[in-house]
Amino acid sequence: MPKIKILLIDDHAVVRAGFKLLLTTYANIEIIAEATRGEQGIQLSQQYQPDVIVLDLSMPGIGGLETIKRIIQRDEDAKILVFSVHDEPVYVNRALNAGAKGYITKNSAPTILPEAIEFIQQGKNYVEEGLLKAISSSSDSDYQKTIQSFSPREFDIFRLLAKGLVTRKIAQELCLGYKTVANYATQIKKKLHVSSLAELAHIAVIVGIMKH
Repeated sequence: MPKIKILLIDDHAVVRAGFKLLLTTYANIEIIAEATRGEQGIQLSQQYQPDVIVLDLSMPGIGGLETIKRIIQRDEDAKILVFSVHDEPVYVNRALNAGAKGYITKNSAPTILPEAIEFIQQGKNYVEEGLLKAISSSSDSDYQKTIQSFSPREFDIFRLLAKGLVTRKIAQELCLGYKTVANYATQIKKKLHVSSLAELAHIAVIVGIMKH
C-alpha cells in the first residue's frame, strides 16, 4: 500500500520533532519534506507534490492563511490540514474559507492527527469535533462579517494590533515595511469604525480571537 506523503509547514522545531515521532508509529504515513515558513512551504509543495500538507497558522513571513490561499491558487486540489494552537471559531472559519480541508488543534488527542490525515487524503473533510460546535455557535455580528472579509494580511495585522504589538514590532514579525503596516492599521480601524487600539482589542475579544 503506498504511503501518504506529507509536507509539514511549522516554524517550531519542537513541534516538527514531536509530529515526526508520533507519525513514525504509522507505517502508511511518511513526511517527505519540512518547511519553517509559508514561502518555503509553497515552493516545496510544488516541488514534492505531497498527498497532504499539514501547516500551522501562526508563522513568520506571510503566515498560514496566506500560505493556504497561495497553495490553492497554484493547485486547487491541494489537500491542506491546519494543525494549530487556535481553537477560536474565527480561525477555523478563515482557514476553511481559504481552502483548507481540515482543522485540528495542537492539544487534541495524538490519534486525531493521523486520523485527520487519512480522511483528507481520501478526499473527505475533517474538523475536530469540539471545533464544529464552536463554528455553528459563533456569533454573526457585524464585526464578525467585517473580519471575515479581511485579507489574510489584514487579519494577521489586526490580530497583532489587538494583542498590543506596536507597528514597528509587527513590521519585523511579518517582514513588512513600517509604512505598509501603518497603512494597513489605518485601513483596519476604518473598516471596523474605531479609532484606538483599545477598541480593536475589545473587538478581538468579542469575536473570540482573544481571551479576556
